[in-house]
Formats: sequence, structure tokens, C-alpha cells
Amino acid sequence: MLADASRDLTCPEEGQLVGDWPPLGSDLARLAADWQTYLRHDRALAESSIEAYARDLRQMLTWLHARLDRPLALADLADIDAKSLRAFLVSRRRSGLENRSLARAISSLRMFFRWLEETDTLKNRALRMVLSPKIPHSVPKPLTVDRAAAVVDGGMTADLDWVAARDTAVLLLLYGSGLRLAEALGLTRAEAPMPGTDVLIITGKGGKQRMVPILPVTQAAVERYVALCPYTLENDEPVFRGAKGGVLNPRLIQLAMERMRSALGLPDTATPHALRHSFATHLLSSGADLRQIQELLGHASLSTTQLYTEVDRERLVKAHEKFHPRA
Repeated sequence: MLADASRDLTCPEEGQLVGDWPPLGSDLARLAADWQTYLRHDRALAESSIEAYARDLRQMLTWLHARLDRPLALADLADIDAKSLRAFLVSRRRSGLENRSLARAISSLRMFFRWLEETDTLKNRALRMVLSPKIPHSVPKPLTVDRAAAVVDGGMTADLDWVAARDTAVLLLLYGSGLRLAEALGLTRAEAPMPGTDVLIITGKGGKQRMVPILPVTQAAVERYVALCPYTLENDEPVFRGAKGGVLNPRLIQLAMERMRSALGLPDTATPHALRHSFATHLLSSGADLRQIQELLGHASLSTTQLYTEVDRERLVKAHEKFHPRA
């Protein structure tokens, strides 16, 4: 894996807006910052999710600023109507956004306006008149067992620098334990699964806790990374660090997977999250109970976990077509 040359990602301070926001009045700037604080503490969302919600709001405000050609105030949000919101979504569509991203943008803005109403700041229900685009039904796209093994095994035999050892440890947590990327990067040094740590308590989306098993190979990979890491790792600080010692940017793990896609001939769907899909699908194929997989993944609803039965059904159909003499 290539050296980690990108900047570290650090969480913004409370009350601070990060990114290229348009000119905002003090009232609106404060509310935008307060909303991100609400997402972080009250909703307990991962930083990557907070960043995505903030980006959707920032893009809408940037579009509105371009139309009004002046700094935005809270009153401008009270006045925005469904026609204007549809025009914003059309502009996003023309910039290349697909239905899934547009639907997420609408969801983000609805959450923001609902929060404004719940805090008695303002009431504008124009978004209720805007329909979300239809999203085609899709199933998870896991890697095959051999390809998933190639992703996580490559770093266990060669002499590694600390960055490569770090990436291997993170990827093993995704495939070996079904963690989300944000969950893996959120582990502190005290929580790091070193040899002898067979189970971790993970706090996932919405503060929901679950127990996940830790394979010996994952424990060894984490131990190897900790031994090679050049930075002092305090017990209450994140164990996985960027090149400059700050909190590891999840984008760097995504880039590591992109490099492996090229090196190992993997499909474009081979992302860090695909390793979590692979974890669930391979367990199901080996006979694990769907309820057990739901608990391991931390899904609130069994219907979410049932998507993996469709993946397994596709595998059985393809095997039937390939090997049955009457297929």
C-alpha cells in the first residue's frame, strides 16, 4: 500500500462550521453549527454521517445564496417554498447526482427543518410537498471468499510499514467482525482488540450496543500495528492514526481499497463497506442464523438483514444454472 500522504481528519470544535459555506448571517451560522452539535451528541451519529448531512445543507444554502446574491438570514429559510426546493434539486440533478444521492439530500434537509420546528426556531413544511425520487431496489454486493481473503491476507505475511499494518488491521475488523468503517476508526487504544480480546462491545448507529467476536488473526494484526505505530497512543484516544498523528480520515482506507482493486483485479464495488457485506453473506452461506447475523451487524430491523438472503439466493441460482444438467 502507498504511504499515507493525505491530511488527517479532525473533528471540528463545537460551534465551528467547517467547509466552504456561503456568506451567512450570525443567526443562521449559529443554527447550522448547533444542528451539527445536535447530530453529534443527541443523535450520536458518526462524523462521516454528520459531514454528509452538513454538506447537503451547505449545498442548498450555496444555491440559495447564488439566487439571492446576499448573505443569508434565518428569514430566508422561512420564506423558501416547494417550487424553490424543487429548482434546487433540479440543479443538483444537472450536476450529475443520481437518485440515491438526491433522496439523501432531501432526507438531510427534512431532518434540518424538522429540528428547526422542534426547537421552536421556525416552521416551514415546504419539503413535505417535495417527493423523493424512486431508488431502484438493490442488494449488497459482497466479495467472494477468495477475493475477501486476498484483501485482508496480503498484509499478514510481508514486512509492513506502520501505515500498511494499520490499513490491514482496519480491514480485518471490517471483514472479520462486520464493523462499519466509522466503528473501527472510533476504537480507542483501551478498546483495541489485542491478543486475548475475543469479544468487543461496539456502540453503533443511534447508540445501539452489540457484542462482536474478534478473530485471532485480527488481534494479531492490531497488535502488530500498535507495535509499529510511531505515535504515543493514550488509552482514551483513537487507536488508528493518520500520517501526522491525528484522527484517521476514513477516506484513506477507501483509497487503500481503491489501490487494491487495481492490484488484485477487484470489481468497482470492492469498498470498505463491501467487506462488512462479505462478512454477513459468508456467514449466511455457511449456515449462520439470520437473527444471529442481525445481532452481529447491529441492525435495528430484521428486514435490513434479510437483504443478505437475496444475495445468497442469487448465488444458489447461479450455481444451479452452471451445474444442473437441465439448466
